[in-house]
Amino acid sequence: QLQLVESGGGLVQPGGSLRLSCAASGLTLDMYTIGWFRQAPGKEREGVSSISSSDGSTYYTDSVKGRFTISRDNAKNTVYLQMNSLKPEDTAVYYCHEKGFTRESRYLEEWGQGTLVTVSS
Repeated sequence: QLQLVESGGGLVQPGGSLRLSCAASGLTLDMYTIGWFRQAPGKEREGVSSISSSDGSTYYTDSVKGRFTISRDNAKNTVYLQMNSLKPEDTAVYYCHEKGFTRESRYLEEWGQGTLVTVSS
């Protein structure tokens, strides 16, 4: 079983910064993609950013390019999302998500419980 625990959400003023953390535990995936989705009130969940274990390649949705940075610390099994120049439209519940394969080729996918980010003056 795979567990993901997010932290780092909170209230921040427009233009401010937050860093989200996602700590993974349990089964280790041999090949995976881990990243962040978000869901604002009344809107569908959208992919924000992800990073691949195979080559470290990253993905950012257009609205956060140049403002958000995803990174990982393999020793701590933790992925971070540094969010700068935050805007009110970034307000959402942010979910960590991981999917991939174990060494035995078993497919796993897991979501974290979510952490609320509120950007408001």
